[in-house]
Amino acid sequence: MILTADFGDPQSVATAVRVLQARGYGAEEIDVFSTAPVELAEAWLERPSRMSLVAVTSAVVFGLSAIAFVHYTQNDYRIVTGGMPIFSWWSNGVIFYEFTMFGSISATFIMFLLESGLLRRRRSIPPPLLEAGRIRLRLLCQAEDAAPAADCLYQAGAASVDKMEDRK
Repeated sequence: MILTADFGDPQSVATAVRVLQARGYGAEEIDVFSTAPVELAEAWLERPSRMSLVAVTSAVVFGLSAIAFVHYTQNDYRIVTGGMPIFSWWSNGVIFYEFTMFGSISATFIMFLLESGLLRRRRSIPPPLLEAGRIRLRLLCQAEDAAPAADCLYQAGAASVDKMEDRK
C-alpha cells in the first residue's frame, strides 16, 4: 500500500518524517518530493552508500588479477629477450594501471546504477506532479499499517492523505 500526503510547509514534513521513523519506517520506504529544496535534519533520509568500498575493492581485485595474468602469460610462453627479464614491473605498469582503473570505474558505474534506483523495477511509480509550494510525502507500508500511518500524517499537518495499491 502506498500513502501520499500533501503538505504546505517544510516543518510539518520534517515532523511527519520524524514520527514515521519513530514508528519504524526506514529511508527506503519514505520519499519526499518538492518543487523547492526542503531542509531536513542531517541523516533523516540518509541512504547508506557502499560505492567507495566497492570501488576500492574492485580496484584491488582487478589490479591483482592483472598482475597475476601478466606474470602467468609472460612466464608461461617464454621468448628470447636478449638477457632482459621476462617479467618487468616497469614495462607492465601501464597494463596494471589500466586494468585497475577499468575495474574501479566499471564497478563504480554499476554501483551508481544500483544505488540510484535506475535499475529498480519494484517501485515503478513515477514522481508526482506538484504545484508550486506543495510538498508531497510518499510512504510505502503494509495494508494493515495504512490507517495508523495516515493518522500520523494527518497529526503532523498533512492537508490530504491518499491511498493507492502497490503495483508489484
